[in-house]
Amino acid sequence: MSRAGSPAEPSDLIDIDELIAAYYDLRPDASVPEQRVAFGTSGHRGSSLSTSFNEEHILATTQAIVDYRTARGIAGPLFLGRDTHGLSLPAERSAVEVLVANGVDVRLDSRDSWVPTPALSHAILTYNRGRALDDPGRSDGIVVTPSHNPPRDGGFKYNPPNGGPADTDATGWIADRANALIAGGLEGVRRTPFKDLDADALGTYDFRDAYVRDLIHIIDIDAIRKAGVRIGADPLGGASVEYWALIAEVYGLDLTVVNPDVDPTWRFMTLDWDEKIRMDPSSPSAMASLVARRDEYDILTGNDADADRHGIVTPDGGLMNPNHYLAVAIDYLFSHRDGWPADAAIGKTLVSSMIIDRVAESLGRTLLEVPVGFKWFVPGLLDGSVAFGGEESAGASFLRKDGAVWTTDKDGILLCLLAAEILAVTGKTPSQRYAELEARFGASAYQRVDAPATPAQKALLGKLSPDAVTAVELAGEPITAKLSHAPGNGAAIGGLKVQTEHAWFAARPSGTEDVYKLYAESLRGPDHLAEVQAEARAVVTEALGG
Repeated sequence: MSRAGSPAEPSDLIDIDELIAAYYDLRPDASVPEQRVAFGTSGHRGSSLSTSFNEEHILATTQAIVDYRTARGIAGPLFLGRDTHGLSLPAERSAVEVLVANGVDVRLDSRDSWVPTPALSHAILTYNRGRALDDPGRSDGIVVTPSHNPPRDGGFKYNPPNGGPADTDATGWIADRANALIAGGLEGVRRTPFKDLDADALGTYDFRDAYVRDLIHIIDIDAIRKAGVRIGADPLGGASVEYWALIAEVYGLDLTVVNPDVDPTWRFMTLDWDEKIRMDPSSPSAMASLVARRDEYDILTGNDADADRHGIVTPDGGLMNPNHYLAVAIDYLFSHRDGWPADAAIGKTLVSSMIIDRVAESLGRTLLEVPVGFKWFVPGLLDGSVAFGGEESAGASFLRKDGAVWTTDKDGILLCLLAAEILAVTGKTPSQRYAELEARFGASAYQRVDAPATPAQKALLGKLSPDAVTAVELAGEPITAKLSHAPGNGAAIGGLKVQTEHAWFAARPSGTEDVYKLYAESLRGPDHLAEVQAEARAVVTEALGG
């Protein structure tokens, strides 16, 4: 019997001392693929226990980032933040040792606390506002986080001066340089031991205060307060915990942090679909304890460890499917933001719901459909040509009320507050609003299934061609498109998408875990979805050699 959705037990918890000891003691071999620095859709991730996220990785990657920013003429401050994972503090200190030794102006959190990914993006953009694209004084940043990944993992992500996730040109260069440094025994890595650092050599920045006090310019906080919306916010043991507390204090909201505990073992979590501890606010299993409290608040919200993802729970609907909430958010925002450019587009990833397509059409807005990865929305959010960018994995951001950029990275806190605004302004929960969309556009049956895959299998899947699908029909409907590149920007999707008038499926390898993701949707109900999934699995199985 599956324990998914059940409370974690002592046997599920990692040994933090062992995890940190392995970070310092195990040395990676750059000739072993699994031990190399490799950037997925959101940075380098791995575990010290499997020699894929260790001190040498971080020292080399930080030096590579220093070399990259020097080559690109970036000489301004570098903002550095971490989340609550057990490996994040050791990795942050390793990064500081290299940055200071290289003369970089490092800006750490003034409270020596956790920094959500959106707060780091916000800091970079705030500092760079008004600066030319070639201004050598531009800032950039590093956030130490594996996002929602299990407690044993660590993550290290570089955000360039545009404030968003680095593109593949940057991450490829940085990874190659880092692996060369590791292979060379760290020759070329400058380092000052943390214990020898002069406190005056480290700059500070109040990420929390700057972010929280600016929220008034993007969310209708007054409407939430006047309506008396009762909000329960669960940081899921992540970096947003102190941000939610300050939001309640500064704006006088009826907002309760329902679980203020921070514990790097995440012993208070319920197990995810695969019986692992994973802080995914879009997962019904991981959010089971929060869903059980749905009647205690008007809106319940969850965030992952670095708060770049959101989960929305309502009394009438429980945990919303991320696709459903994105459609509701888009429908609401484009009807309640008069300051947005009239020609600004709606951004979505290829694996997001067809309902979003229908909503965009009803609004008369251009739909920008891109591969998986929030980096594809960065240019549009930065110049205002894209007012909203979202992906099915519960990540999104949008423009300020006046149409200016807010963040160019995913902002889970923002999307959670938007749910309260929607209820306050419309008198309906987001799930009630979604029911209205389904009545107009059809009921969506959508599911993402993760299945184990080796690195070799993932590589095969990432190179799938439309020629891999010889069928002319999918679940009884004529196939209208077979895509290996996104229609919005022509970029390779790293997998395959097959569409019909009322359904589609997409298969792609995970960039962060040894699984592949099979996405499928039907507007003809769950039974039709099951047919689509069965035929999709056959295609993937054949591509992976049976």
